Amino acid sequence: MNILPDHSPFSSPFTGTGPRAGVVVCHGFTGSPHGVRDWAQSLAGAGFAVRLPLLPGHGTSWQDLARTRWQDWHGAVDAAYLELAEECEVVVMAGLSMGGALALRIAATRPVAGVVAVNPGLVIDDRRAPMAGYLRFVLKSTPAIANDILKPDADECAYPRTPVAAAHELNKMFKDTVRLLPRITAPVRVYRSTVDHVVSESSMRALRRGLTHSPLEVVQLENSYHVATMDNDAPEIFRGTAEFVRSVTTSVSSDSDSASATRKDTAND
Repeated sequence: MNILPDHSPFSSPFTGTGPRAGVVVCHGFTGSPHGVRDWAQSLAGAGFAVRLPLLPGHGTSWQDLARTRWQDWHGAVDAAYLELAEECEVVVMAGLSMGGALALRIAATRPVAGVVAVNPGLVIDDRRAPMAGYLRFVLKSTPAIANDILKPDADECAYPRTPVAAAHELNKMFKDTVRLLPRITAPVRVYRSTVDHVVSESSMRALRRGLTHSPLEVVQLENSYHVATMDNDAPEIFRGTAEFVRSVTTSVSSDSDSASATRKDTAND
């Protein structure tokens, strides 16, 4: 039985105990919340507040995506962060592919407790990428980069074509994000598929070079391709993300308690 894709955004309140922790989950380029919905719902089931926005130009048609700019995608994720920051003590960013880059970019510009990125993209290796700004006027789209999944019958339901104009915007966003990586101080965990036909090791090299002030942990996925949130290793990602959020929440809470105790001691002196 075919299950219709759900491209709509997802939102869930905090239902756990202890410090109020929230997670912003970001989907990938040409995809939609459908590709990461199970991830977001698993985090909501663990009690965390969750926001999974539908990025502008996604979930409709590739022609709509061709009319958007990277600042539109970033703005939607930033708005989701600000919404959670209003109701939570701790916010963690999470994302797949381009969503991983957006999560990292928010971490470079906003106070976050941590980042979980699944096969994050930061570099486009295609030799045509530098020319995309010119090609978009003569070539509207190229074949899809979607559905790189090892698990049989899984389908992320992304666009059947990739708009060249949007690929040009993606390249600009990647370059700007790489420039900002040294600003990140929160811990970063990356789930990296050993076989990925979409994002090459160039992105991981850029990430390692850029994270000069942040601890980086890389978890290898042996049984998934690029869209690992819908692949065989998805349960490991879901469990590990919840564990990561709990660990950084505890760390932030402990630091806050220590700072409060220090202020009280100073006041008593």
